[in-house]
Amino acid sequence: MRVTLEEISVRKAGRALVHDLTLQAYSGEVLGLIGPNGSGKSTALRCLYRAVRPSSGRVWLDDTDLTALPLRESARMIAAVTQDNGADLDFTVFEAVAMGRFPHPRESRDTGESVEALCRAAMRRTDTAHLAERGLLSLSGGERQRVMIARALVQQPSVLVLDEPTNHLDVRHQVELLSYLRGCGLTVLVALHDLNLAAACCDRIAVFHGGSVVEAGEPSEVLTPSAVRRVFGVTPSVGTHPGTGVVQLHYTLDPESTEGKHL
Repeated sequence: MRVTLEEISVRKAGRALVHDLTLQAYSGEVLGLIGPNGSGKSTALRCLYRAVRPSSGRVWLDDTDLTALPLRESARMIAAVTQDNGADLDFTVFEAVAMGRFPHPRESRDTGESVEALCRAAMRRTDTAHLAERGLLSLSGGERQRVMIARALVQQPSVLVLDEPTNHLDVRHQVELLSYLRGCGLTVLVALHDLNLAAACCDRIAVFHGGSVVEAGEPSEVLTPSAVRRVFGVTPSVGTHPGTGVVQLHYTLDPESTEGKHL
């Protein structure tokens, strides 16, 4: 499914969080969103999964205006893993994962064997099957994150939206998640802070700065020293991974260069 954000603007309290944003994710590709804190990545994603209504502009799923769809129907198409995973309610892991079936008709989300099988498969995929009877509040941050990813997979969407999904994940689970995204066949929009993970995982990358996309293209096209310096304020050394040939960024820690600056 093709996703298009067309001239999207979002204003809150008189401030433009996103302005005149146009972005497209093609069917089956992994599109990475990178940029400094507050650059508009999360706001753009919230417009897609309808947590935020744009002040102007439109979101399209193929040729359908997102606002023309009932919320339940768009929820069947789009699954989101947000930064706020809502772990203040102590459901069991299995109950939380099964919530991914809520957008679907009641007859397809009952407690029957097929729905249970979907949940068990998603938990195996995310290495949470052994946690099925645990309460969410008893889990670590990384375990809860994997449960929320399992819930999104149970939704069986066409579009998967992930906002910093590698937060709290250890290295093994980061690699497993991003490897899955590369081969899942869904249209994926993922916001990432780690530029090397973005380069390894994404077909294309959109660089956000000041509420707009300032560059978009393949990782090797946009992750250049000059572009990273302009957007992030640091100058990396750029090379390629010896095994995959994927672009890699290396940073030099220089205490003198950060003296007197913000943390």
